[in-house]
Amino acid sequence: MFTPKYPPQDTAPPPALQPSSPMPTAPAAVVPTPHRPTVQLTPGSALALAAGGGAVVLVVGAVLVSMLLAVAITGVSVAVVAVVLRLLVKDLQKER
Repeated sequence: MFTPKYPPQDTAPPPALQPSSPMPTAPAAVVPTPHRPTVQLTPGSALALAAGGGAVVLVVGAVLVSMLLAVAITGVSVAVVAVVLRLLVKDLQKER
């Protein structure tokens, strides 16, 4: 069940045994790459980009800190409930 499944072996002959073409072929024509405009940042756009990145970092940090705080508060409240339940059970066992 946990053994790997391998694909079947290739049945093509190795490249040395394949027949070669009798004439050499012409080299392929080089296709020029299309011209892509470069992105140029002006000082204003660079400042806006930095401010946007800073805002994203602040928002993500606030979300992570609030999640950590929620987990910490939940853990403390569960610990308090456990102590109270332990005291109640202990008190009930004393009355018997």
